[in-house]
Amino acid sequence: MNSRNNVTEFILLGLSQNYQDQILCFAIFLFCYIAILMGNVIVMISITCSQLIEQPMYFFLTWLSFMDVCYTSTVTPKLISDLLAEKKNISYTNCLIQLFTMHFFGGVEIFILTGMAYDRYVAICKPLHYMAIMSRDRCNALVLAACGGSFLHSFAQLILADLLPFCGPNEINHYFCDMYPLLKLACIDTHRIGLLVMANSGMMALVVFMVLIASYAVILYTLQAHSYESRQKALSTCGSHIAVVVLFFGPGLFIYIRPTTTFQEDKILSLFYTIIAPMFNPLVYTLKNSEMKNTMKKVWNRNLFKGRKQMF
Repeated sequence: MNSRNNVTEFILLGLSQNYQDQILCFAIFLFCYIAILMGNVIVMISITCSQLIEQPMYFFLTWLSFMDVCYTSTVTPKLISDLLAEKKNISYTNCLIQLFTMHFFGGVEIFILTGMAYDRYVAICKPLHYMAIMSRDRCNALVLAACGGSFLHSFAQLILADLLPFCGPNEINHYFCDMYPLLKLACIDTHRIGLLVMANSGMMALVVFMVLIASYAVILYTLQAHSYESRQKALSTCGSHIAVVVLFFGPGLFIYIRPTTTFQEDKILSLFYTIIAPMFNPLVYTLKNSEMKNTMKKVWNRNLFKGRKQMF
């Protein structure tokens, strides 16, 4: 722990100070969190209990759902409990833990989305070599690389946060601990650290986003040579991926790609990548995917049938 700190805990101001708004937000976010857990767990079980787990796309989708659960769980339970609490405090240590875990799981999710884009690129642009390129060893290596890269990113965030001295106000104008709100409370000139944070978070997100957009541009160009049915199927899959990428990256880029400044709107935009995107991911990847919908019916009908047999 930083020995220069006079602050042992922070007060999270949350989304609103109005009691009625807090009650309404409590009901909404509790519903959202339950939906996130149920939706992503259903996707994970449906894939792992079927033959779909053998396909690279669904292998990555399982990891994406797992990261969604872990990522939103670093923020949402605390947000929900604070909405009914009189004092929305968090200790200095827990603040740093939340900062590290949020950036770690969020970083893994970003790299998993990149792996999914790479999988679609190989499937559409190099179909004859698909199984050789996207072997299970290659998929495992990509997930391992995602975890390693995200650990380096989040560890750098943790070190930068721990270097900050806090000697005065301890009210964080946010509903979770993040670097930019913490920089506002530090009692030193944070301009250089802010640039490092922007390079670490903003530039990483921007580079990955540009890679994703470029890969989908190549995919869409390649689809021109395919049949109408093949184009429709590929566009449906890629369209789902692009929707998730825009929903996740758009607000994040707005927040992290600028210099050390915070706006009141940041709290609302943060909801998109901490709650809304993890909630919609299972819907986006299943509603337009007939293969996934058929598999879910088979897996859950089979489990329900077994459950009924055991009852009798």
